[in-house]
Amino acid sequence: MASAKPEPDPVSLSPLTFWSGTPRQRDESLAVLRRERPVSWHPPAEGSMMPPEDSHGFWAVVRNADIRAISTDPDTFVSGEGITLEDVPTAILETVSSFLAMDSPKHLQLRRLCSSAFTPRRVAQIEAQIAGQARRIVDDLLQHPEGDLVAAVSRRLPMLTIFEMMGVDDELRGEATESVDGLTSWADDQVRGELLPEELLMDSTLSLLRIALGIAEARREDPRDDLMTALVQAEVEGRRLLDEEIAAYFILLSVAGNDTTRNTISHTASAFTEFPDQRKVLLEDFEGRIGTAVEEMVRWATPVMTFRRTATRDVEFGGVQIAAGDWVGMFYQSGNRDEAAFADPWQFDVLRDPNPHVGFGGGGPHYCLGTMLARTQLRCIWGELLSRAPDFEVGEPDYLVGNFMSSVKRLPYRLNL
Repeated sequence: MASAKPEPDPVSLSPLTFWSGTPRQRDESLAVLRRERPVSWHPPAEGSMMPPEDSHGFWAVVRNADIRAISTDPDTFVSGEGITLEDVPTAILETVSSFLAMDSPKHLQLRRLCSSAFTPRRVAQIEAQIAGQARRIVDDLLQHPEGDLVAAVSRRLPMLTIFEMMGVDDELRGEATESVDGLTSWADDQVRGELLPEELLMDSTLSLLRIALGIAEARREDPRDDLMTALVQAEVEGRRLLDEEIAAYFILLSVAGNDTTRNTISHTASAFTEFPDQRKVLLEDFEGRIGTAVEEMVRWATPVMTFRRTATRDVEFGGVQIAAGDWVGMFYQSGNRDEAAFADPWQFDVLRDPNPHVGFGGGGPHYCLGTMLARTQLRCIWGELLSRAPDFEVGEPDYLVGNFMSSVKRLPYRLNL
């Protein structure tokens, strides 16, 4: 019998109206929870695709240190029962989440297999590809003094990176990009149109599955110098990846590798407009300061706002009693604005050090596998942008509604060349 839960917190994090505000507006509520109720109970998140009687409420964990504690205790707080605040059909969850929604030993085995494809030569090749892509994107940008930065830069770089390194042919890239957007935009009425959330998710998933399986089959017959070939050939302790594991990893890489960097670029452009002195500080010693600057970009943007774990046992945490089977949501955006962890957290500071942000997760076995990729993309694109269009400005962002990704749909820019 399930234990009785407390009354829902008066600061409600469940409605989509909460997630339709700006990051600053949301943080006004999250700051109250950080100060007064760092672990609080909330009803099922709006947007669930399961019947209301089957939906779960969740505990919200909003402090930086508590997020790290949850992340580094995978025995008590597991990922294998789902990672989102909404109930998502099992078939979709297993297909799109890859090892994000797994626990050891399977999580470790699959993560090691995927990691084995990133040899030193492959990493060097990817870094060279990203540098060239960033240069060409800014070449194009300079021909258009005004426009939408998301379309011109933020969206282009991560998708070019993923498609080129995975070996996605040009004729498939449009469909793949649209499908990736569908997997992160299903809660936004403007993006979803007439489709139900589950219809958009399923259509997008099936499209990416078909693309991934087709490329994997082609690479087995005709290997190329790309990551998909490395994945179909990867072997650890005599085990190779199954087709469905390769396809799930392709989807994970396409979505996580796209939206995280894409939105970090957009949020950083807004930060450089709000804090123009910081671009000057960075340009004074770009090579010496880009390391701390990239970490601050990730903290500031926090592109992944929430992740969920499930308690495996009854446990007292943060002054409340969490029961086995309860959902526990980690609110990364709140953790990255935690006054106990960051001095002046709403100051964008490219020299911030230390910077214990949780933008790549809070540590533990699920720490982001794509950190190298994200850091390289951010270093390359801002090296090009700040050196070649240092006086750019952006306007007000148009945000996507949802509780998972902090997504910017459109961001008007002017280069002031």
